[in-house]
Amino acid sequence: MKVLLDTHAFLWLMSDHKNLSATAKKVFLDNDNELLLSAVSGFEIAVKYGLGKLKLAEPPINFVQRRIENNDLTELPISMAHATQLQALPAHHRDPFDRLLVAQAMIEGVPLLTSDKQLSAYPIKCIW
Repeated sequence: MKVLLDTHAFLWLMSDHKNLSATAKKVFLDNDNELLLSAVSGFEIAVKYGLGKLKLAEPPINFVQRRIENNDLTELPISMAHATQLQALPAHHRDPFDRLLVAQAMIEGVPLLTSDKQLSAYPIKCIW
């Protein structure tokens, strides 16, 4: 199964964070799953790192790329279809990064691995 990672899920999986659910760990460790990491997450990580809101052991350009390679993640670029899908989303959630991840999950027809309960208001499958 293909699964899109929310940014916090990606960061928590990379650090085995205490807030990870057993289901999230199981999805991550299942070699039959293809885990997608969106360019949206790279953008969000870079922005928050630049603002000092996110601490990383190395700059985002190295941090993200190493974890993609070491964990066999698939990069998901942002397409025009993803970007324009935003206009069709109701305003259940205000975070622009999360809204774009929701649009990508909709367009790609994949579930989103997220602990954000607000995102389940959208017509996507959320796993946590």
